[in-house]
Parts: sequence; structure tokens; C-alpha cells
Amino acid sequence: MTSLAQTGEAETIQKRPLKEDVFDVLHDKIISGKYKPGEWLRQDDIATQLGVSMTPVREALDLLVAAGLAERVPYRGVRVREMATRDVVEAYGLRLILEAIIAGEAARHITPEQVKVLEKMLAEMGKYPSLKNLSHIRQLSREFHSRIAEASNNELLVKVYDVVSNAFPDWLLYEAIFRKPELLKSSMEDMQREHTAILDALKKQNHDKAVRKSIEHLMESGKWLEEYLDIPAELLREKEEQASFLLKTKI
Repeated sequence: MTSLAQTGEAETIQKRPLKEDVFDVLHDKIISGKYKPGEWLRQDDIATQLGVSMTPVREALDLLVAAGLAERVPYRGVRVREMATRDVVEAYGLRLILEAIIAGEAARHITPEQVKVLEKMLAEMGKYPSLKNLSHIRQLSREFHSRIAEASNNELLVKVYDVVSNAFPDWLLYEAIFRKPELLKSSMEDMQREHTAILDALKKQNHDKAVRKSIEHLMESGKWLEEYLDIPAELLREKEEQASFLLKTKI
């Protein structure tokens, strides 16, 4: 049998860092609700369960913290992030405003190359309509929005957006689908349609439509926060009214 090394093909294969594989496993467990908010993620237990050393586990936990799914508590360790109602509402309100500003700026500055990247990501998201792929879909969706932020051509805005998007508990919305799998098909179709509408507005450099579609898209998450996370409706509507003002204002 001819080996890859003999054919020279081995040079084209990039080995994935083990920390990313561990991150994916932990990410899946959080998204599916196997790890609950507030639950401690013990390095030694995880290393034993996965049959790996402590180093990639520690690095994977750092990635979880950076992605907003976990929090590091001094002298105690890392746990799945817990969020009070006030924190969720504040993150929701800030993201509504930032998504609107970013969409407006991206409509002005997006390049054809950036449009092509977003189109490819949108096509990729449409390939995985199943529960086992939800964590992958979430990561693609987050990357989709991050790419739009980059298209704003404003580095400070991108940095602020990263902080706010990590503060928004979107993983809990995906976890709700695991609890109610009958929501999977319609929720994925809705997300795909909303993302397509945003991208269409950006391609046409339609500022007002890009802002409106971005706000409407995030407001759909607001409905989920209310229905599946029991966030008081009046608090969410207050934030939505503030963001809706941006629809009447040239950003």
C-alpha cells in the first residue's frame, strides 16, 4: 500500500489542534444541555473522560471562556456561564443597537469578496438541519455575524461587538431546541431566511433594509428569550423600542 508520505500528500494535510477537538466536545455538551449553567468543568474529570492530557483541556476551557459559554472563577475553576435576568436583558439591548449600527456600516463598506465569503457560509449553514449539528450551526451563525462586523471596516466596532456578542446567551436558545426538537425545522428555516435577507440587503448596499432586517432578526431571538428562558416581556420590549428608534434615524 502506498502511504501518504510516499505520495507527498501528507504535506497538504493540516492536523487539527487537539484543544479544538476538546472544545467541540464541550461545546456540544453545553449546547445540548448535558452541562447546565453553573456546572463546574473539572479539568481532571474531562481529561479522564476524553483520554487526553490536561493541557488541551485547559486550552479548550480558555476557548470556552473566550466564546462566552463559560466563566473562570478565581481560585475555583471554570464553570458553564450563569446569567441573571438583568444581564441577559442588557446584553440583548446592546446587541440590538450594535447589530443595527454594524449592518448600516457594512452596507456602506462591504466588498464583493466579503459578500462571497458570507454566501459560502450561508450555504454551509443550510447543509446541517439536525440536532447533532446544532453546535456547528451555532458556530457558523456566530461567524456569519462576526464577518458582517468585519465588513463595517471599523476595528473598534468589531472589538466592542465581540464583547457584546459573547455576553449574549445564544447557546441557551439552541439548548431550547434540544428540549423541544419539534422546533428544529422551523427555527433553522427561519434563521436561514433571515440571514439571507440581511445578506441580500448588504449585497445591494441598501443601508435602511440592512439595518431593519438585522434588528428584526435579533428580535426573533427576543421572542425565544421570553418564551423559553422566561425573560419578562416588558423588559425585552423596552430594549426593542430603543433599538427601533434607529430605524427612523440615519445611522
